[in-house]
Amino acid sequence: MRKGALLTLALGLGVIANAAAETAYVTDSLRLGLHAAPDTSDRPFENLLSGTAVEVLERNPNHARVKLADGREGWVKAAYLVTEKPAAARIVELESEIESLEGALAEAKTAQATAQHELLRLTSELTGKQGSAETIQQTIERLEAENRAYQERFEKYRYTLPLMWVMPALVVTLVAGFLAGLWWLDALIRRRHGGFRVY
Repeated sequence: MRKGALLTLALGLGVIANAAAETAYVTDSLRLGLHAAPDTSDRPFENLLSGTAVEVLERNPNHARVKLADGREGWVKAAYLVTEKPAAARIVELESEIESLEGALAEAKTAQATAQHELLRLTSELTGKQGSAETIQQTIERLEAENRAYQERFEKYRYTLPLMWVMPALVVTLVAGFLAGLWWLDALIRRRHGGFRVY
């Protein structure tokens, strides 16, 4: 009975221990040693990370002589060189591209907001100008109507004279004519009588 209880307890602890185990992943980070010896038997003087670009100068079935971007040369195991970029390097490039695209998207959104603001401003300005044009058109129509009214009045009174002007003009004309007649008569009498006035 005691053994059964211990066994049950051990199994229960084992289940609990399995349940508490964490999930882990194998890393894809590779460190490839760069050696001076062609057979890579010496200690590496540089560790190349996964995704490092190298120029292959020569190759044999097991080893390859490579040149780094900074000009240093050395030997590596040829089995670890591939022609396609590793996933980690592609991910870094893609993340950089995504970041660049996100920046371009942010700039495009800013440009779009600026364009929309400018469109609203131009629409408002156009509406104001249309209102101003309508006001100018109404003013032109009013002035044309007034001009027509003045032309009609002018046509109506074209051959008539205003009484206010005609009466004073007649009086002035009669008085001037009477005075001119007196003067002419006086001059005529003087001429006839040798320069003397005979009345």
